[in-house]
Amino acid sequence: MSDYRVIEVKQSVLASNDQKANELRSKMKEKGTLLINLMSSPGSGKTTMLRRTIKALKGELDIAVMEADIDSDVDAAAISEVGAQTIQLHTGGMCHLDAAMCAQGLEGLAAGDTDVIFLENVGNLVCPAEFDTGAGVNITILSVPEGDDKPLKYPLMYQVCDLVLVNKTDVMPYFDFDLDTLCKNVAMRNPKARVIPISAQTGEGMDAWYQWLRERVAAWKTEK
Repeated sequence: MSDYRVIEVKQSVLASNDQKANELRSKMKEKGTLLINLMSSPGSGKTTMLRRTIKALKGELDIAVMEADIDSDVDAAAISEVGAQTIQLHTGGMCHLDAAMCAQGLEGLAAGDTDVIFLENVGNLVCPAEFDTGAGVNITILSVPEGDDKPLKYPLMYQVCDLVLVNKTDVMPYFDFDLDTLCKNVAMRNPKARVIPISAQTGEGMDAWYQWLRERVAAWKTEK
């Protein structure tokens, strides 16, 4: 008989995180502020999409942003240029944010009666999907150059998302990318997830995204 114990650390850590995430989600619900966890691989266009969204909906929605990165403030500087309240979160080498980190960031942000807070998670298609941040909505951005097979290679990311924004559609003619195939691959992982094609650079498809955001914010404030 062995004289030592085996502890399933990952299971314990995730269970603790889920509890904190649920508490944070309830708190944000009471405030009427929608927290959105925005995930993607590096270079997909998260910051560009956020900048365009903030400028388009200024005066209609009060938007704040938490930027998560291993060690830089480049994205926070870019967001602050368009007039949104923002805070930079450094993860100290970790490739994701969890609920406790997110709660700490919200305290530092002190966003008050903000309608929606975007958490721009660390660029990574694996780790961020494993940790519930306490967000009310999970969004994944997939850029056209990454290929239409990403939902097959990174299933969990697409299983946890409510919306897939297919960015950089303006360069679709130059890549081996089929939108119908992408939609089928997303539906295979998550039939409830909606797919909206956009180009954050040119503005193509952004109106559909804005309307989706308006509806989710309104629903968050009214649904019990």
